[in-house]
Amino acid sequence: MGVYSKKLQEGRRDGKGGLSPRSVQYHHRVLREALQHALKWQLLSRNPADAVEAPKPSRPDMQTLGPDEVRTLLALLDKHPDRELFISAVFTGMRQGELLGLRWSDVDLDKGMARIQQTVGWLPKQGFIFREPKTKKSRRQIVLPAMVIDAFKKRKKQQAEDKLMLGQEYEDIGLVFCTAYGQPLDPSGVSRRFKTVAKKLGRSELRFHDLRHTHATLLLSQGVHPKIVQERLGHESINITLDIYSHVLPGMQEEAVTKLENFFLNSNGHIKGTSNQK
Repeated sequence: MGVYSKKLQEGRRDGKGGLSPRSVQYHHRVLREALQHALKWQLLSRNPADAVEAPKPSRPDMQTLGPDEVRTLLALLDKHPDRELFISAVFTGMRQGELLGLRWSDVDLDKGMARIQQTVGWLPKQGFIFREPKTKKSRRQIVLPAMVIDAFKKRKKQQAEDKLMLGQEYEDIGLVFCTAYGQPLDPSGVSRRFKTVAKKLGRSELRFHDLRHTHATLLLSQGVHPKIVQERLGHESINITLDIYSHVLPGMQEEAVTKLENFFLNSNGHIKGTSNQK
């Protein structure tokens, strides 16, 4: 059995099955880069990783919410403990790890800006791991809509009450989204709680990550330039954005042509300001 095949079947540290194709693909990239250095140092005559095909991850079906469904979601979130977190996901497009790793020092509520400087995740036997974003484009600054600024202000007020009530028991590490004791939120717990809300919405197939997709498709459907969407999402290139959300673009093209026609043509279908009238 090849190394990659073995990783796919039994690669997890906890012994509960294999790694995902995307994880094995990351292993391949790291291994290839290491061997590439050995090749440069003339320790190898060729890079054996070039002869190996890394598994290609299948992209999960994208699910998004329309404007009316977003309004229904907001109504369902009334008094929900994760209300501000879910609202921020919909209206910023930030990844779950970016939101859970966001610190107050990264946020300027007066200017309505947030800087993505770190992410947080959970690893078995290691606990919470804070890291820098994976790519240069992921380290970005985004403008916060008014509803997100309001959500952040409510979080700040709640945290002040928690600190006052708990005193020294409160572990203040400066996170915007955290437990009542100031500790990082468990990503899997957040995902489970969102699933419960999604079922109430009648969209049990929705994942937390689909809130990010919702943000992007809402912007694109409103005519926002894909370059702006790329920058908000932190994609490495605009090609990634166009590839993922290509299904939104045909309707945008039709709308663009309609606007062009309305601008240049009169009600008879002739170019305005010309004598081509029959």
